[in-house]
Amino acid sequence: MDVYLAIGATVFGAIIGSFLNALSFRWGTGHSVLRGRSRCMQCGHTLGWRDLFPIFSYLYLRGRCRYCRSRISVQYPLVEAVAALISIVVYLQNPLSLFAYAFWLMVWMTLLFVAVYDLRHTVIPWACTIALAVLALLYLALHFGFGGAPGLAQVNDGLTKSIIWALLAGPLLALPLFLFSLISRGTWMGWGDGALELSLGWFLGLAYGASALMIAFWSGAFVGVLLILLSKLTPTASSRGRAQRFTIKSEIPFAPFLVLGAFIVYALHLNFFITLPLLWQ
Repeated sequence: MDVYLAIGATVFGAIIGSFLNALSFRWGTGHSVLRGRSRCMQCGHTLGWRDLFPIFSYLYLRGRCRYCRSRISVQYPLVEAVAALISIVVYLQNPLSLFAYAFWLMVWMTLLFVAVYDLRHTVIPWACTIALAVLALLYLALHFGFGGAPGLAQVNDGLTKSIIWALLAGPLLALPLFLFSLISRGTWMGWGDGALELSLGWFLGLAYGASALMIAFWSGAFVGVLLILLSKLTPTASSRGRAQRFTIKSEIPFAPFLVLGAFIVYALHLNFFITLPLLWQ
C-alpha cells in the first residue's frame, strides 16, 4: 500500500462527502448544486474558504457558524468522515487499479448519498436507484463479458450458471422488501428500498447480498429498539407541549441500514451463507 495514495484517497473522499452534504440539502429544492456559493442556512452569509475544510472547519468552529454562531448540523462532519472511510476502504480493496477504484467509489458515494437523503427526507431519489441499477448491470457485463469485474476475482462455476445466479440475485433479494411494502401499503417499507436492494443484489451476488440484508435487518432492529428505550427514558417536548415518543409504529428509514450492511460485507467479505452461489469471492 502506498501511504501517500492512501492519504490522498482519504482526503478525496472527505471532499466528496462535503459535496454530498450540499447535494442532500439542495436536491429537489430547485437550487442548483453546481452553481452558487455555500451559505449558512441560518443567517445566509456566504461561507469563506476557512469555513469549508471537510471535518476540520467544523472542529475548529466548534460546530457553530463563524458569523451568527448558530449550530452547524453534525451531519456535515459525519458524512465527510464516512465518505473518507469509504474512499480509503475502496482504495485498499483495489490498490492496483485506478478504474476499479473509480468505479467502486462512484457506486459507494451514490449509496452514501441515498442513505443520507433517506435519513433527512425519508424518501429515496428514483434517479439514484436507476443510476445504481445501470451501474450494477454494467458491473455484471464487465464481469462476464470482459473476463472479470474491476478488482474482483473471476467466478469459478460454469459461465452460464454463474450468469443466471448473478441476474437472479437482485430480484430474489429485493422480492421480500417489495412484498413488505405491498402488504403494509408502504408503512413497513417503501418501494425505493426494494429497488435499492435490487441493485445491491446484483453488485454483491446472492450469498453476500443475503448476508448484507441480514446485517441490515439486525442493525435496523437494534437501532429501533434503542430509540424506543431512549424515548421512554428521555422524552422530548413537542410544539404542543406534549411528549413525543418513539414507538414501534414510528417510521425509520431503512436505506441507511441496507447501505451499511452492504458496505460491511464489501469491506470484510462476510458471508453467512456459504452454500449459496457467489458472484465474487
